Amino acid sequence: MQQAIIGFHQDELHDWVAELACGHNQHTRHHPPWVNRPWVTHELGRNAMLGEMLNCKKCDEGAERDN
Repeated sequence: MQQAIIGFHQDELHDWVAELACGHNQHTRHHPPWVNRPWVTHELGRNAMLGEMLNCKKCDEGAERDN
């Protein structure tokens, strides 16, 4: 299910996590060549992605909201 990005935070390993409108969180790592998301490495890039849609697998599975 597609959900809008409403914010970001870093986890304990300093990887970026997208906060979704549905209440779930999803990692948005930049680990080339496997995952190429250079926008997540700087504040302007993350801010530009606010409101963009990500596929939320947790919604598809009917998971509880993340804390």
